[in-house]
Amino acid sequence: AFLASIVSIGLLLALRFNPDNGKNLATRLGLLAGFGFFSGVSMGPLIAHVAAIDPSLIFTALGGTVVVFVSFSLSALYAEERSYLYLGGYLLSGLNFLLLTSLVNMFIGSIFVLEVQLYLGLAI
Repeated sequence: AFLASIVSIGLLLALRFNPDNGKNLATRLGLLAGFGFFSGVSMGPLIAHVAAIDPSLIFTALGGTVVVFVSFSLSALYAEERSYLYLGGYLLSGLNFLLLTSLVNMFIGSIFVLEVQLYLGLAI
């Protein structure tokens, strides 16, 4: 799995430093497919470990991912053009606040700060 991760990072860097000039589409698609394959291979042991603990976690994660993806896709399809563009700054500020409070809470260890993070994260 470690070797597959290293190969995956190498393919990603090769894809990044192989600029698109219109003639190397097949090369770039091959690099992308290789990156996807080796990323999946490197996740195999992690998924096997999670399946050994609780197999329902894998299906729960898949279901959650599908729900979020479908929700965002439908939101993008049915929203008026650029009507949610103004939300980016507020959401990024909220996420930065959550990141900062989680870093501070690593040293403080307050249950109250954890609760604030939980409910504020749900609100965002």
